Amino acid sequence: MYYRVIYRFETKYRIGQMCNFFHVTYAGYYKWRKQQRQPDKDQWLMDLIRERYEASKRSAGYRQITLQLQKKHGLVVNHKAIYRIMMKMGIQSVARRRRAFTHYSEIIHKYDNILNRDFSSEAPNQKWVTDVTCILTKEGALYLSAVKDLYDGSIVAFSTGTEQTTSLVKMTMKEALKREKVANGMILHSDQGFQYTSDAYFRLTQNYGITPSMSRRGNCLDNASMENFFGMLKTEWIQKRKLTSLAEANEAVDQYMHYYNYERCCLKTKLTPFEKRCQFA
Repeated sequence: MYYRVIYRFETKYRIGQMCNFFHVTYAGYYKWRKQQRQPDKDQWLMDLIRERYEASKRSAGYRQITLQLQKKHGLVVNHKAIYRIMMKMGIQSVARRRRAFTHYSEIIHKYDNILNRDFSSEAPNQKWVTDVTCILTKEGALYLSAVKDLYDGSIVAFSTGTEQTTSLVKMTMKEALKREKVANGMILHSDQGFQYTSDAYFRLTQNYGITPSMSRRGNCLDNASMENFFGMLKTEWIQKRKLTSLAEANEAVDQYMHYYNYERCCLKTKLTPFEKRCQFA
């Protein structure tokens, strides 16, 4: 701070007098001044950080920016270094307000990971996986709930809505159970989302004799098959379209579901999910 003041008033006062006044050395001041004229060694990284920060609408923190730099630019950089540089740049993430949740312990149900990443199935309707994903449009978010059969990879049923609710999941499950006759004890795997730990979901599985299975907390690989489908949907179909409305998003989902089930061939079997299902029948 003293060096900056001295530099500011160099043309008005003698440098030696100001150094004496602030009790700093003459040599120390000139060393600092020389450093100011040299380019910042972190400038290249600062430019990348600024780019990622602006791309996030100034919401990303140092951990998120570190991950993006590692993935998008292949950088091997420590999050502490990113934090230090962001502090030097005077930027930080927008702190999110934590929502208050009422915990109803008597209606929360959790299940063992019975599927245990065994995504193979010898016949239809032995093992299903399910999840909910979000598709963004200019009108807002569209939530997609889907059920996938691990035998042929087909999407048995799906539902969309503007809110991520337990009702959306129940509607999807009821549609799937209306279309397919399931054997008693069929495994239905999900993550630990609030819809799947709800009492309504528990009653539904009990009514139909379904065995619920659940991923370990924070472990998306336990439901990799469903995650893979959502990834294909977004990469192959959604990202190629600039969705301006919820109606367009719904239409795009309908189109892809038909294409995926009846036209898109699996590279391993060379069959569509529908063809493989018919082959079993």
